[in-house]
Amino acid sequence: MVIREANLADAPAIAKVHVDAWRTTYSNLMPAKFLADLSYEERETKWVKILSNIAQDNFTYIAEDEIGQIVGFANGGQERTGDRLYQGELYAIYILKKYQRQGLGYRLISTIATRLIESGISSMLVWVLADNPASGFYQSLGGQQVNQKQIEIATVQLVEVAYGWTDTRRGII
Repeated sequence: MVIREANLADAPAIAKVHVDAWRTTYSNLMPAKFLADLSYEERETKWVKILSNIAQDNFTYIAEDEIGQIVGFANGGQERTGDRLYQGELYAIYILKKYQRQGLGYRLISTIATRLIESGISSMLVWVLADNPASGFYQSLGGQQVNQKQIEIATVQLVEVAYGWTDTRRGII
Protein backbone atom coordinates (compact mmCIF):
# COMPACT_ATOMS: atom_id res chain seq x y z
CA MET A 1 0.00 0.00 0.00
CA VAL A 2 1.20 3.47 -0.88
CA ILE A 3 0.28 6.61 1.07
CA ARG A 4 0.65 9.81 -0.93
CA GLU A 5 -0.69 13.33 -0.99
CA ALA A 6 -3.90 13.64 -2.98
CA ASN A 7 -4.22 15.76 -6.09
CA LEU A 8 -7.17 17.10 -8.07
CA ALA A 9 -7.26 14.05 -10.35
CA ASP A 10 -8.00 11.90 -7.29
CA ALA A 11 -11.34 13.62 -6.56
CA PRO A 12 -13.59 11.01 -8.26
CA ALA A 13 -11.91 8.08 -6.48
CA ILE A 14 -11.90 9.87 -3.12
CA ALA A 15 -15.61 10.61 -3.57
CA LYS A 16 -16.32 6.95 -4.29
CA VAL A 17 -14.42 5.81 -1.18
CA HIS A 18 -16.18 8.50 0.87
CA VAL A 19 -19.69 7.44 -0.20
CA ASP A 20 -19.01 3.70 -0.06
CA ALA A 21 -17.42 3.96 3.39
CA TRP A 22 -20.38 5.99 4.70
CA ARG A 23 -22.74 3.30 3.42
CA THR A 24 -20.93 0.49 5.22
CA THR A 25 -19.80 2.32 8.36
CA TYR A 26 -23.07 4.06 9.14
CA SER A 27 -25.55 1.43 7.92
CA ASN A 28 -26.86 0.89 11.46
CA LEU A 29 -26.81 4.58 12.41
CA MET A 30 -28.57 6.37 9.56
CA PRO A 31 -31.64 5.77 7.43
CA ALA A 32 -31.06 3.38 4.53
CA LYS A 33 -32.68 5.80 2.08
CA PHE A 34 -30.34 8.61 3.12
CA LEU A 35 -27.30 6.38 2.57
CA ALA A 36 -28.65 5.05 -0.73
CA ASP A 37 -29.25 8.60 -1.94
CA LEU A 38 -25.65 9.70 -1.34
CA SER A 39 -24.27 10.80 -4.67
CA TYR A 40 -20.79 10.14 -6.03
CA GLU A 41 -21.19 13.19 -8.25
CA GLU A 42 -22.13 15.55 -5.41
CA ARG A 43 -19.30 14.23 -3.24
CA GLU A 44 -16.87 14.58 -6.15
CA THR A 45 -17.88 18.23 -6.55
CA LYS A 46 -17.08 18.79 -2.87
CA TRP A 47 -13.71 17.04 -3.20
CA VAL A 48 -12.80 19.04 -6.30
CA LYS A 49 -13.43 22.17 -4.27
CA ILE A 50 -11.40 20.90 -1.30
CA LEU A 51 -8.49 19.74 -3.46
CA SER A 52 -8.54 22.94 -5.53
CA ASN A 53 -8.17 25.04 -2.39
CA ILE A 54 -5.45 23.10 -0.64
CA ALA A 55 -3.57 25.43 1.62
CA GLN A 56 -0.65 24.93 3.97
CA ASP A 57 -3.15 24.20 6.75
CA ASN A 58 -5.47 21.75 4.93
CA PHE A 59 -4.25 18.56 3.28
CA THR A 60 -5.47 15.19 2.07
CA TYR A 61 -3.60 11.91 1.78
CA ILE A 62 -4.78 8.78 0.02
CA ALA A 63 -3.99 5.08 0.35
CA GLU A 64 -3.53 3.18 -2.90
CA ASP A 65 -3.48 -0.58 -3.31
CA GLU A 66 -0.91 -2.46 -5.40
CA ILE A 67 -2.69 -1.58 -8.67
CA GLY A 68 -3.04 2.12 -7.87
CA GLN A 69 -6.69 2.05 -6.81
CA ILE A 70 -7.57 4.50 -4.03
CA VAL A 71 -8.93 2.51 -1.08
CA GLY A 72 -8.83 5.11 1.68
CA PHE A 73 -8.08 8.71 2.54
CA ALA A 74 -7.54 11.11 5.41
CA ASN A 75 -8.02 14.86 5.44
CA GLY A 76 -6.73 17.23 8.10
CA GLY A 77 -5.41 20.64 8.97
CA GLN A 78 -5.89 23.39 11.50
CA GLU A 79 -8.62 22.87 14.07
CA ARG A 80 -11.75 24.61 12.77
CA THR A 81 -13.45 26.01 15.88
CA GLY A 82 -10.60 27.87 17.55
CA ASP A 83 -10.00 25.32 20.31
CA ARG A 84 -7.10 26.62 22.39
CA LEU A 85 -5.68 23.23 23.37
CA TYR A 86 -6.11 21.25 20.16
CA GLN A 87 -4.73 23.21 17.22
CA GLY A 88 -4.79 20.45 14.62
CA GLU A 89 -7.71 18.36 13.43
CA LEU A 90 -8.24 15.13 11.57
CA TYR A 91 -11.26 16.22 9.52
CA ALA A 92 -12.04 12.84 7.97
CA ILE A 93 -10.67 9.36 7.53
CA TYR A 94 -12.42 6.69 5.48
CA ILE A 95 -11.20 3.32 4.29
CA LEU A 96 -13.13 0.82 2.20
CA LYS A 97 -14.39 -2.02 4.39
CA LYS A 98 -12.29 -4.63 2.57
CA TYR A 99 -9.10 -2.74 3.50
CA GLN A 100 -9.90 -1.97 7.13
CA ARG A 101 -7.97 -3.59 10.00
CA GLN A 102 -4.78 -3.78 7.93
CA GLY A 103 -2.91 -0.82 9.42
CA LEU A 104 -4.01 1.76 6.85
CA GLY A 105 -5.92 3.86 9.38
CA TYR A 106 -2.84 4.09 11.57
CA ARG A 107 -0.65 5.00 8.59
CA LEU A 108 -3.07 7.68 7.36
CA ILE A 109 -3.52 9.26 10.79
CA SER A 110 0.24 9.16 11.39
CA THR A 111 0.76 10.92 8.07
CA ILE A 112 -1.71 13.67 9.03
CA ALA A 113 -0.10 14.02 12.49
CA THR A 114 3.37 14.23 10.92
CA ARG A 115 2.22 16.89 8.47
CA LEU A 116 0.72 18.89 11.35
CA ILE A 117 3.98 18.59 13.31
CA GLU A 118 5.88 19.85 10.25
CA SER A 119 3.52 22.86 10.31
CA GLY A 120 4.33 23.50 13.97
CA ILE A 121 1.16 21.85 15.36
CA SER A 122 1.59 18.94 17.77
CA SER A 123 -1.92 18.64 19.20
CA MET A 124 -4.86 17.19 17.33
CA LEU A 125 -8.46 16.12 17.70
CA VAL A 126 -10.99 14.24 15.64
CA TRP A 127 -14.80 14.33 15.88
CA VAL A 128 -16.54 10.99 15.36
CA LEU A 129 -20.01 9.64 15.89
CA ALA A 130 -20.18 8.10 19.36
CA ASP A 131 -21.68 4.91 17.90
CA ASN A 132 -19.10 4.70 15.12
CA PRO A 133 -17.71 1.17 15.16
CA ALA A 134 -14.19 2.63 14.84
CA SER A 135 -14.34 4.68 18.05
CA GLY A 136 -12.15 2.16 19.85
CA PHE A 137 -9.51 2.65 17.16
CA TYR A 138 -8.91 6.25 18.23
CA GLN A 139 -8.63 5.18 21.86
CA SER A 140 -6.11 2.48 20.88
CA LEU A 141 -3.96 5.24 19.35
CA GLY A 142 -3.97 7.14 22.64
CA GLY A 143 -6.85 9.50 21.88
CA GLN A 144 -8.70 10.69 24.95
CA GLN A 145 -12.39 11.60 24.78
CA VAL A 146 -12.34 15.37 25.37
CA ASN A 147 -15.73 16.66 24.26
CA GLN A 148 -19.11 15.74 22.85
CA LYS A 149 -22.04 17.40 21.14
CA GLN A 150 -25.41 16.59 19.67
CA ILE A 151 -25.72 16.76 15.86
CA GLU A 152 -28.40 15.95 13.33
CA ILE A 153 -27.84 14.04 10.12
CA ALA A 154 -30.76 12.98 7.93
CA THR A 155 -33.24 13.92 10.66
CA VAL A 156 -31.49 11.57 13.09
CA GLN A 157 -30.15 12.97 16.36
CA LEU A 158 -26.64 11.65 16.97
CA VAL A 159 -23.91 12.21 19.52
CA GLU A 160 -20.52 13.19 18.20
CA VAL A 161 -17.46 12.83 20.42
CA ALA A 162 -14.02 14.37 20.10
CA TYR A 163 -10.89 12.36 20.75
CA GLY A 164 -7.79 14.43 21.38
CA TRP A 165 -4.04 14.10 21.55
CA THR A 166 -2.29 16.91 23.41
CA ASP A 167 1.10 15.95 21.99
CA THR A 168 1.11 13.82 18.86
CA ARG A 169 4.90 13.65 19.02
CA ARG A 170 4.46 11.25 21.95
CA GLY A 171 1.26 9.58 20.83
CA ILE A 172 0.19 8.50 17.39
CA ILE A 173 3.48 8.45 15.53
